[in-house]
Amino acid sequence: MAASLHISGIRKVFGKGAKAVEVLKKIDIDVAPGEFLILVGPSGCGKSTLLNIIAGLEEPSEGELRIAGKNVLGVAPAQRDIAMVFQSYALYPTMTVANNIGFALEMRKIPKAVREQRIREVAALLQIEHLLDRRPSQLSGGQRQRVAMGRALARDPQLFLFDEPLSNLDAKLRVEMRAEIKKLHQISGITSVYVTHDQIEAMTLGTRIAVMKGGVLQQIGSPDDIYLRPANTYVAGFIGSPTMNFVHGQADAGAQHFKFEGGVIAMPLKHSGAVTLGQRPEHMLLDDKSTWRGEVTLVEPTGADTFVVVKTQSGLVTVRTPPGLSVRTGDQVGLAMSLDHHNWFDTQSSSRLNA
Repeated sequence: MAASLHISGIRKVFGKGAKAVEVLKKIDIDVAPGEFLILVGPSGCGKSTLLNIIAGLEEPSEGELRIAGKNVLGVAPAQRDIAMVFQSYALYPTMTVANNIGFALEMRKIPKAVREQRIREVAALLQIEHLLDRRPSQLSGGQRQRVAMGRALARDPQLFLFDEPLSNLDAKLRVEMRAEIKKLHQISGITSVYVTHDQIEAMTLGTRIAVMKGGVLQQIGSPDDIYLRPANTYVAGFIGSPTMNFVHGQADAGAQHFKFEGGVIAMPLKHSGAVTLGQRPEHMLLDDKSTWRGEVTLVEPTGADTFVVVKTQSGLVTVRTPPGLSVRTGDQVGLAMSLDHHNWFDTQSSSRLNA
């Protein structure tokens, strides 16, 4: 049965005195039963430390942690009814796939007939029935990761923890395994917490995403919330590929225009003063009639889209365009913005301003 996860005021400090380093700063997250939460952020932001605290591999310096309503601080990892899937597959090399999947069940003294039935069920779910008699050395990276997930799934835990499980795989296999993990979650319904530094993984897998920086939770919300309504310029710049465009300037709510280096745009405004306008590349346009102009410095065809990077007086701007556009490096082009899709941030604090 899926469990809830309650994280309240979690702090973690490594070291003492002058050498103390606070890596988690009062983290508050509630995960509903059956939810798939992504912890995303750059290396060193504290996401893996938080996952280790949930697993019981680290104890917090302060705070409360409950799984299915039960306080688990001080409870050994083996007693928390969780299962972890690591970046390194951590398979037993001398055991067959079947024995690797069933090892935790054997340690729990599950009868052999029940154990074998569970191994067959999990193998069928992950489509690795034909691999049960092989050893890890005879498997590809993707197959090993399926076995690692099978070993975790066989236990039927109340909580799944994933620690960057796809980092060792090539790009094509990562895409395939993302789909496998998502389907696995939809079928099992087990509450899951997934750590990654890859914002594409975060967007495609999670029901909710928690963006972290420097041990601080920057924003938590659905993928749409994070992408369309980022809480600050950090989240806006971290989530999305290519990154959001930022244009610094002065807003005048009375005149209803935004003035910046290189142009003035009439826009509906509620704020006046120094602001930063954020626009996604798909909400930017090439427009020969526009007075806001720049020089094309890079053209990146990706198949379905072409990204055009333009150097303007207000900085570099990336525009997502249809393929086959006749634009070359060195061309002078005009730029326009969508008036229906924009994000306003306070320039000083970097926080989002209400539209």
